[in-house]
Amino acid sequence: MYPGGHFTGYLLVRQAYLLSLLLLLLLPHSSGILCPSLTATATATATATAVTDLRCGSRCLFQTEGRNGISRANNMSEAGANGSSEAPAAELAQLALEETAPKVSFSDQFKAFSKFGDTKSDGKLITLSQSDKWMKQAKVFDKQITTTDTGIHFKKFKAMKITLADYNKFLEDLAKTKKVELAQIKQKMAGCGAPGVLSVSAGKAAAAVDRLTDPSKYTGSHKERFDATGKGKGIAGRRNLVDDSGYVSGYQHKDTYDGAR
Repeated sequence: MYPGGHFTGYLLVRQAYLLSLLLLLLLPHSSGILCPSLTATATATATATAVTDLRCGSRCLFQTEGRNGISRANNMSEAGANGSSEAPAAELAQLALEETAPKVSFSDQFKAFSKFGDTKSDGKLITLSQSDKWMKQAKVFDKQITTTDTGIHFKKFKAMKITLADYNKFLEDLAKTKKVELAQIKQKMAGCGAPGVLSVSAGKAAAAVDRLTDPSKYTGSHKERFDATGKGKGIAGRRNLVDDSGYVSGYQHKDTYDGAR
């Protein structure tokens, strides 16, 4: 093992051997004191010693790092065994809260809808009409909660506009009366998006509209404005054009006499 059992000591020893090797190589050329055979012997001895020490140091270093790695692995295993049932559960609970929590707060939505349709509003007071629009967009209204219910509970404050604190009381009273979870109502209202943004689906034509727009069922002069495929004839379907071809109306063998002759 290298001196002191530390990597720093090993580096110092290695540098000392390399320095001695360098001196042995340079001395014969500078002073000529040492003979070539002595120089070669000393050089080989120093080189072999340096190589041996290098191998020993590397082996000791790898053994030390291996023991440290095993120790760290054991510590991680013990920590995982002690906290595996608590840490992941806490993390999953936090992730679930982050997913279910609305990105916009309820107070921010209150401020936005209190300005909806009123350019002079400062966002601190909301009217019944704005509240109903907010609830309609959040899909709070159903068979259980209607605009009649909101009107009755809103009129209890005897004001045209109410603050956020009074609005929270309004929702608490409404939820308690209709036996609905207050948190569920607020969650819908907080996550309904910006005012006026509604997801509108494509409408379907009613049966009466289909019947009235079917050209095959038109009668009288309206029938003459479309061809057999239902395409409009343009000006030919709106004006009575005189047929001066010489054939009577309804004749089906037009222009067949000249072709047969």
